[in-house]
Amino acid sequence: MANRLLNSQLFISRLSFYTTNNELKRLFSPFGQITEARLVVDPRTQRPKGFGFVTFESDVDAQNALKAMNGKAWTWDRASWAVAQGN
Repeated sequence: MANRLLNSQLFISRLSFYTTNNELKRLFSPFGQITEARLVVDPRTQRPKGFGFVTFESDVDAQNALKAMNGKAWTWDRASWAVAQGN
């Protein structure tokens, strides 16, 4: 999962296709108040494409999440993902 900081928004990639919006939000919620956790879905199949975005209320919280999550791997319930080197 690669994380890139876009102001208070993180781009999250290499997600399992079984990851849900709620799981994504729950994973990043320890770092601060999240305004949106959104997986990008295929318009035809409505299945997640394996990447998404997490938006924090604060740029500082987003930066803290990026520092903590970048370079790590997790397995959680039926979702698994890995964090790749971010920019």
